[in-house]
Amino acid sequence: MMDFRKIKAALAWPELRMWWVLFGLLLIIFFVDIGFLSQLFIFLQGGMLLVVAAVTFASLYRVAKADRTNTVEKNELKNILFGLDSALVFYDRDFKVLFFNPAAEKLFKLNAILTIGHQIVPQDIEKQAWRLLTQVMFPSLAPTVVSRSRAGEYPQITDLSFTEPILELRVSTLPINDERGQLVGFMKIVSDRTRETSLIKSKNEFLTVASHQLRTPVTDINWALESLSKDENMSPASKSIVESALGAGQELLNIIEDLLNIAKIEEGHFGYNFESADIVNFIENVLSQILPKARKIGVKIYFDKPKTVLPEATIDPQKLSLVLDNLLDNAIRYNVENGEIFVKIEKPEDKPFMEISVRDTGIGIAAQDVDKLFKKFFRSENALKVQTEGSGLGLYIAKNIVQAHGGKIWVESELNRGSEFHFTLPTDPKLIPQHEVALEE
Repeated sequence: MMDFRKIKAALAWPELRMWWVLFGLLLIIFFVDIGFLSQLFIFLQGGMLLVVAAVTFASLYRVAKADRTNTVEKNELKNILFGLDSALVFYDRDFKVLFFNPAAEKLFKLNAILTIGHQIVPQDIEKQAWRLLTQVMFPSLAPTVVSRSRAGEYPQITDLSFTEPILELRVSTLPINDERGQLVGFMKIVSDRTRETSLIKSKNEFLTVASHQLRTPVTDINWALESLSKDENMSPASKSIVESALGAGQELLNIIEDLLNIAKIEEGHFGYNFESADIVNFIENVLSQILPKARKIGVKIYFDKPKTVLPEATIDPQKLSLVLDNLLDNAIRYNVENGEIFVKIEKPEDKPFMEISVRDTGIGIAAQDVDKLFKKFFRSENALKVQTEGSGLGLYIAKNIVQAHGGKIWVESELNRGSEFHFTLPTDPKLIPQHEVALEE
């Protein structure tokens, strides 16, 4: 049922003026006919006229309400688009600008009145006023371009860097389709990330300088402790203290190396040297180096070699060994007494990837922690109970190395039943990213 308070308010709407005109005509007809009709016909005609008036009002009210709702929604959308901090540019398939919000005016230093209707062409880069907008519309014209999405996938996300003046932009491009699904144009959302990027670089520079300054004295201390541990005249108690300090020093040195690696990774300067390698031999070499540690703790490692010959993989052996070392080290650390580790490699028939897995019989990972596992500095509660040492950086580094190889990494785990880490490597070198990019958590 209609709310009579809403109807009362609606009667004053300009959209319902037509109804008032119709209602007036119906009243005139009614009063004119009173002198010519009997009382019964007057009653019937009055009822019919009221029904016509009510039906007409209801129809016009629905149309007027829909129009008002659409107007409100359009105004709300307009306010949102105009209030965005990010620059917003709509353009058609011929690169003619259709919409240019105030944030775009501020970023590109162009007036919307002059910009809307202008067809952007690559030659506009020669015009100083239009240069930045032209480089955003045609990213290949920008000094430095980093693509963060695969070709053909939307949104297309690219990072553009400029030096004169210093400017860091992230551009997201989305297609715009009509009601029939036909492409009519595109929308670019341009975010100014100059300050954010500057802060990240400052943080990484601090980490790099601090880590370099710490690495030299820690290395000297470890060398001195290692020399002391070889003294045969030292008492067993003193030797135990020295070996414990040496272990702590080595752990600190590992953390310093991890911090340096993270700074390089996030700046896109980790430096990969890819080469073709037999992945089975590669894994065997890594296992041979970690087996003594596993035996000392009492953990057995099994390598399930593939039944068929695998194609060679294009890898950076030094960087990829960090991934496998980390997975195996975690599998040893967080295993149970007399635990086991199973390393497996296989090649799915229908995919251009090979998959390597490391499964353990350890403490496992809680379901709520699985999604956080590859974030910086994260360590699950049950892991902290078993091993208080650790930086929570290893898996973050491992994830970024695998991504730089064109693969992905994930984990399957059940609390108190063990974990199984998987990562893939492409068998087609074309699937490896062509350029190292700055990565973010």
